[in-house]
Amino acid sequence: MKISKELVAASATPLVLSIIAQGGSYGYAIICRVRELSHGEVVWTDGMLYPVLHRLERQGLIESRWGLSETGRKRKYYTLRKEGSQVLETERAHWRVVDGMLNQLWQERRSCPTAMHPILAAG
Repeated sequence: MKISKELVAASATPLVLSIIAQGGSYGYAIICRVRELSHGEVVWTDGMLYPVLHRLERQGLIESRWGLSETGRKRKYYTLRKEGSQVLETERAHWRVVDGMLNQLWQERRSCPTAMHPILAAG
């Protein structure tokens, strides 16, 4: 199953902020975590992730610092700022509303499945 580019783009900010909120991270680890969380259904590339990270940094939601990996290579680590935590809470609330609506629609059992909505029937 291929997730649409629009859905991937819409979910990028809350996903990245959520992953970084779990204790900071770096680019490749974020890409791996997204793949893991989606069971391989969503595969991000550097070209998709880094513009998101740079945008979030420009907006003051995350900050970066250079550090050394376990192998001694330089790596840029990202951490969540207070402003990022606030935006993440708002994003959570928005996505919970959307998730709740979709779950209601997909689990709804209508008593009369062939009945047409009154507005549609009148047209």
